[in-house]
Amino acid sequence: MEVQSAMVKGLPAWEESDPVARVETALRKLGYEGEIFRSEATIFTVEDASRVIGAKPEEILKTIVLIADEEPLLALMRGPNKIHTGKVKRFLSARKVRMASPDKVYDLSGFRIGGVPPVGYPQDLRAILDEDLFLHRTVWAAAGTDHAFFPVSPEELQRLTRGDRADIRQ
Repeated sequence: MEVQSAMVKGLPAWEESDPVARVETALRKLGYEGEIFRSEATIFTVEDASRVIGAKPEEILKTIVLIADEEPLLALMRGPNKIHTGKVKRFLSARKVRMASPDKVYDLSGFRIGGVPPVGYPQDLRAILDEDLFLHRTVWAAAGTDHAFFPVSPEELQRLTRGDRADIRQ
């Protein structure tokens, strides 16, 4: 079987690469020394991840892709929390903030919903970490698919993403 390059197919280069490998490469370049875990079971939802990992839902990291004034950014939240786009709008002094659709998330990143990580994007994305994350010693982040995850302290997550800390939850 002949393999075509991404350029030939007209696809972004990341489309042919393993999303977990992209996350691991990004983490290593940023100095993360922890381990990425893989599971046969899915971690698509917070409840799935909590059960598979054996952590409380509050210790599961949700990475939400937002669009603020047409620029993508990441909102990093505790699993049960919901984003308050009005707070994000005020924090950024933006005119408009909305959640990216699943198709937009994939187009921007190559990651599918359920496996969206806090790092590993083809472009630098601003990150905002909800202050509730800092109530925990460790949170568990998706690592590119709904079968891979890694532990990280909120402080390390802030360093890895060069993110801002703010109250952005409902």
